[in-house]
Amino acid sequence: MYKKLSTLFLVALSYSCGSDDSSNYIEIDPYAAITATFGGAINPENLYNYANQSIPSYITKDNSAGNFITNKGATLGRVLFYDKNLSSNNTISCSSCHQQTNAFGDTNMASIGVNGTTGRHSMRLINTRFANESRFFWNERAVNLETQTTMPIKDHGEMGFSGTNGDQDFGDLIDKLSAIGYYKELFKFVYGSEEITESKIQLALAQFIRSIQSFDSKYDFGRAQVGNEGQPFPNFTPQENQGKNLFLSPPVFDATGNRTAGGLGCAGCHAAPEFDINPLSGNNGIIGTINGNGIDITNTRAPSLRDLVKPDGTPNGPMMHTGVITTLQAAIGHYGTINLAPGNTNLDVKLRPNGFGQQLHLTAQEVNAVIAFLRTLSGTNVYTDVKWSNPFPN
Repeated sequence: MYKKLSTLFLVALSYSCGSDDSSNYIEIDPYAAITATFGGAINPENLYNYANQSIPSYITKDNSAGNFITNKGATLGRVLFYDKNLSSNNTISCSSCHQQTNAFGDTNMASIGVNGTTGRHSMRLINTRFANESRFFWNERAVNLETQTTMPIKDHGEMGFSGTNGDQDFGDLIDKLSAIGYYKELFKFVYGSEEITESKIQLALAQFIRSIQSFDSKYDFGRAQVGNEGQPFPNFTPQENQGKNLFLSPPVFDATGNRTAGGLGCAGCHAAPEFDINPLSGNNGIIGTINGNGIDITNTRAPSLRDLVKPDGTPNGPMMHTGVITTLQAAIGHYGTINLAPGNTNLDVKLRPNGFGQQLHLTAQEVNAVIAFLRTLSGTNVYTDVKWSNPFPN
């Protein structure tokens, strides 16, 4: 019995010249290369659910901007995300710097590329679809996620198809991918044509990255039970509720930037419930560089604060663009005392009340409470869900 036509189509065979014997057919599988490469990890007739995942009603932001997630597109994006063929020497993929086990971040301060290491720490990719800031990279040099997805590929140090320093260019990558059987099948499956273009690669990668979401945290279970973030969460400990209040409440400062009352004001830059960065933010006072040369005041973007750490409290790698912060305690402590560094003309205005670097005068109890709250923002599914895992055989 023939398989259904969506999986297989029939090609007539002529055993003699001019024969129109329609009884002679062979089956040709349009997904033979996909099956041969990925086995059961990718089944075009039974795709994972990327397009219709459950999203809490209190999450209202969506920066898809017309490139809405489809199961087909995100499946192609998953393959591209994990494929080392996208690097010039077949050693680096997007997942090399954005690892599922680390909330799609990197435990290395600087990520390893084909020609050295990255100039900034690799940003975690949790809930990028729900970010208020539509631009990407720490210094916001990519106008949107689609543009961002191929910039590392075209970087000499990262993935090596730069067209400079002796590198092949992006057109050579397209030729390389066009010769691979599973890409012929996947691009036809998604776009109706085997033709590969940079735009198609960008659309698919962006769909897969936007599909990576984390809404199964202790915070989410608590938020679902109340009318707004300001109410005590019934599933929180007193310490976690205290930390939430400190996070959400703005501080009161005296004339010289000393906190005299109120909370810590974290939500001024990382508003609940998305905990993404305010697009109007300046830098946070960390102006060093990974290589230690000079200062860099251009870093005004940040990832969501969700899944800063794993559910057990283990950090998902160092924090900030330099990776200089390695614990939640150190992160909170940084904001406790902001110094007005010479040359930092881009410090966020919220960190310099009345023209002075803020002095929060944190107590140990406050620090521990905010740490306890930040840990409630970590889910579990994002670390193990197979639809975001590597489809290539080990």
